Amino acid sequence: MNALIPTQDGLALHVRSWSPAAAARGQVLVVHGLGEHGGRYAHVAAALHAHGWEVTAYDQRGHGHSAGAQGDIATPDSLLADLARVIDELREHRAGPLVLLGHSLGGLVAARFVAEGLMPQPAPWAREVEALVLSSPALDPGMSPVQKALLAVVPKLLPHLRVNNGLKPEWISSDLAVVRAYVEDPLVHDRISGLLGQFIAEAGSLVQSVAGSWRVPTLLMWAGADRCVRPEGSARFAAASSREVVTVREWPGFAHEIFNEPQKEEVLGELDAWLDWRFPAGV
Repeated sequence: MNALIPTQDGLALHVRSWSPAAAARGQVLVVHGLGEHGGRYAHVAAALHAHGWEVTAYDQRGHGHSAGAQGDIATPDSLLADLARVIDELREHRAGPLVLLGHSLGGLVAARFVAEGLMPQPAPWAREVEALVLSSPALDPGMSPVQKALLAVVPKLLPHLRVNNGLKPEWISSDLAVVRAYVEDPLVHDRISGLLGQFIAEAGSLVQSVAGSWRVPTLLMWAGADRCVRPEGSARFAAASSREVVTVREWPGFAHEIFNEPQKEEVLGELDAWLDWRFPAGV
């Protein structure tokens, strides 16, 4: 099922949903990465759907079928406020626990969203979720000194100037068919604005700063051979957080998109097992 959800500033977010035949165990909300879209997670949704979960994936603003300039945001909190709008829609119409599943930029957005609940005065867009799954989150985007210097200037002078994001398609997966489909996908783009780059840098630092206080049950999985983001970002968060709250799994040798590697069934199996542990069937 496809639908549209309006943002606070009047854009339309494109939403896809997959519903199991029987009563759902709960909701999984997918937050995709930079330059891609929610439709690329149909196989992840199918696996979760078969396991009894209702799955929703929306295209973030400036991505896929959603409105907005490609790779740009209106304000530093735009992606977080958008996520709150989608969560509100799900809470209103569907029951059961809500699990955020974020990949790369989407993992950073989801983690930053959850981190707001640890702030002394949470923002108006703050919402509670029952659990969080992070796939190769952009907790450390690996910016060079030059990029960091540009981010100190460009967002102030030309916040909406969009440039190439510097990510190479061959970095996403060791499966050549996945890379080819990515390159040929008309909904994929390579744009990023100064304001979005600034959000990525600042959000990652904030999430790392509160890792020791993390309290939302989280499954953190990352690619050991990632070239799109620095694996060390996930490793640092894992080292600072409690194992009672955060379950960690590094996939050595994997490229960035762990759900699109040749061994993806192992990763999906790990996800299913963790969800079964956190949300036992029939309880």
